[in-house]
Amino acid sequence: MTNILTTVDQRTKLVGENRLELLLFRINSTQLFAINVFKVKEVVKLPALNALPGCHPHICGVANIRGMSIPVIDLRAAIGFKPVPPAEDANMIITEYNRSVQGFLVGKVEHIINMTWSDILPPPKTAGRHNYLTAITRIEYQGQSQLVSIIDVEKVLAEIIHYDVTLSEGVLDEDLLQQMHGRKILIVDDSSTARRQVRDTLSPLGIEIIEASDGLQALQLLQQWRDQGKKVSEELLMMITDAEMPEMDGYRLTYEVRSDNAMADLFITLNTSLSGSFNHAMVEKVGCDRFISKFQPDLLVDVVQQRVRQLL
Repeated sequence: MTNILTTVDQRTKLVGENRLELLLFRINSTQLFAINVFKVKEVVKLPALNALPGCHPHICGVANIRGMSIPVIDLRAAIGFKPVPPAEDANMIITEYNRSVQGFLVGKVEHIINMTWSDILPPPKTAGRHNYLTAITRIEYQGQSQLVSIIDVEKVLAEIIHYDVTLSEGVLDEDLLQQMHGRKILIVDDSSTARRQVRDTLSPLGIEIIEASDGLQALQLLQQWRDQGKKVSEELLMMITDAEMPEMDGYRLTYEVRSDNAMADLFITLNTSLSGSFNHAMVEKVGCDRFISKFQPDLLVDVVQQRVRQLL
């Protein structure tokens, strides 16, 4: 099963080209689910699990993988299905999000598909606010058209791991509070959980938060302001964008902004659960001003304060 990801390093080149690859899997016999390959470290048959007393009910144990203890989350239970004992074809998808490693207990792992972000759509509004999907897509699979539900892993993790938005002592520059009050920041992220984390961190500073759920929506908003004669860099203190989003990813969004003389000077921060040197290289390639990995309130506020100081 690990061979399914042997070329994952080669696949990273898709990021920044408005393309992605999805790992398809099942947690029941009828539906296809997916997560982005770029966040997957490994896929293994479900190993023996050690009990973890007092843990969250969706954590079904701890696996030891080459000397590393990895908490394993029952994804079926975490997204609202009735938990059932693991089947014989159960697998563990080992992922890295927000600088932490965890495993997800799933059923059969199918294979990897190559997509463009324009093929990835937001979940329908009729799905409600409490669904665990960040996006959906439709593919031809096994001779028929099938719907694929892309899991909002950040929401799953946020309900298991408490993310504290309290700032460390000394991070907030009290002298800048008046300068931050009323400033506008555009947050672009397909995860409502991620947007809420940023909003809960920055709103208490008096900053007005504008939200977009994908790169195309954000670009259209910026273009609308431009066409109205507004100077985007004066409307916004900065734009904080995720990397991976339906319809247009954050790298492409940044490229489009930088290619438009009317808004090329907008300050852009890439805020993503992806980590590593690849992101830093992409920041330079497309022209982001800063890169920070989720979720770090202290760093987030530090970036905002540095930007405010630049404008004084």
